[in-house]
Amino acid sequence: MSSSALKNKIMKTNIKYLAIAALAFFASCNKQLDITPEGSPSAQNFWKTEQDAIKAEAGMYEKYNEEDYYGRGMFWFINASDDMVTGRNKPEADNIKNFNRNYIGGGYTETQWSMRYAIIKRANDIIINVPNISMDESLKKQIIGDAYFNAGLVYFQLAANYGNDKAGVPIVTPETDASVPVARANNVNENYDYIISLLLKAADNLPYFSEMKDTDYGKAHKTAAWAYLSKVYLYKKDYTNAAKYADMVISSGKHDLLTNFVDVFKAANNWSTEYIWSVVCTPNGGGTGWGSKLPGVMLTNKAWGIYNGWGYYLPTKELYDSFETGDLRREATILKPGDKFQFFGTERTFTKDGGATSNYQFKKYMEPFSYANPIPTHVNPNGDNGTTDLNVPLMRYAEVLLIKAEAAINLNGAGAGDTELNKIRKRAGLLAKSGMSLVDLKRERRNELAGEWADRHRDLVRWGDAQAAYAKPLHDFDGAVIWPARNFNPQVHDVWAVPQREIDNSSGVIKQNAGW
Repeated sequence: MSSSALKNKIMKTNIKYLAIAALAFFASCNKQLDITPEGSPSAQNFWKTEQDAIKAEAGMYEKYNEEDYYGRGMFWFINASDDMVTGRNKPEADNIKNFNRNYIGGGYTETQWSMRYAIIKRANDIIINVPNISMDESLKKQIIGDAYFNAGLVYFQLAANYGNDKAGVPIVTPETDASVPVARANNVNENYDYIISLLLKAADNLPYFSEMKDTDYGKAHKTAAWAYLSKVYLYKKDYTNAAKYADMVISSGKHDLLTNFVDVFKAANNWSTEYIWSVVCTPNGGGTGWGSKLPGVMLTNKAWGIYNGWGYYLPTKELYDSFETGDLRREATILKPGDKFQFFGTERTFTKDGGATSNYQFKKYMEPFSYANPIPTHVNPNGDNGTTDLNVPLMRYAEVLLIKAEAAINLNGAGAGDTELNKIRKRAGLLAKSGMSLVDLKRERRNELAGEWADRHRDLVRWGDAQAAYAKPLHDFDGAVIWPARNFNPQVHDVWAVPQREIDNSSGVIKQNAGW
């Protein structure tokens, strides 16, 4: 069996495992394994056996399948960047992109906070209860590490989007009474310090990915914890530790860039050396598919009458023009009018949907749609749930190299990140450069990670570049303005509004971000 075929077989085995685990989780008592929607377990009939621990671990991943988690959800916040526009006329989405407080209370982002705290509660329950279960010790250690990792990851997503130097997000430890509203941390650095403690414990408990059984692919592993530690330290502006943990991933010898950029986004390479952390996806698991429907969400609306693409998050000319001449990533990332591509086994010429606000489309997640008769092997039969067999990446090895380069430049000046940046440039078909500065780093990060969960908007905010970038209009391929200039106030819009339901449910204990 070829290497790619073996990886594909392993991927499918893992997807089947996670889908079955999730279905077992739902079906145990039709109440999500005796876990309420907010994640509170029934201790009387649970936390007794090894199988209870395994099911509880699967329960942490249940939200990954929600449309408003990794399908869209916080991608509405990423959509605020200059790389993309909403794509279709959606007032609530437009209000988010325009930093208009009228989006508060709407359905698109209102559940982002509660879904993540539900995962934190489930992770905390594992951390408290699994140590007391008589079971295989190595499995126990891995499950506890997975809980620390998932708690740290979702805390990071919350803190980065809602926390700043004025207020962080509530810290709910395993010992906290989750039925009592918890006030916000004093500032986001308190959150980052707590997240770091969680990820350090995760790394201590987790195996390397190469040591995992194929049925466990998709669960947390050691270098994923290190990679997110490097990113948390980067956001904290602790560049020494950001470089340290990026170096730990790099020197582990467990990861490398794939030779061709386009191959990163092929389902056969879901578990390649570039994989760090992804949303595990399947087009047909349990009959409904599983994971992120972002590939279907980004597909042109109605997909030329062949499939139910949703037509959101469309690229801009600003992104397209940011690539250097000869950069192989540009055509692998973006479709423009007149481009040839494969769709359902036939070569097509790209044209936009008549109502689309941009005449570009992201191409990164299109491989599953390229095959003849891709349903259900590669593409979900239900276009309303457009999952595919391509795992949607949340963190890639390329981003670890970019984190190391950014930290090094901040510590030691221009040229300090050349080694890492030139690895990325070489794969992109570009010549090596010397003396690269933060300007070069920002371009490479933008071009390498465009259209991904790495979050261009959050990058612009933390670099202090958002106000200037958003003061410029956005354009389509023909040069027409498709989004007017926006007013970004860095004293307010550096964070998003706390969901109104959280303020209301806490009886005012949780306060709104200043200015929103």
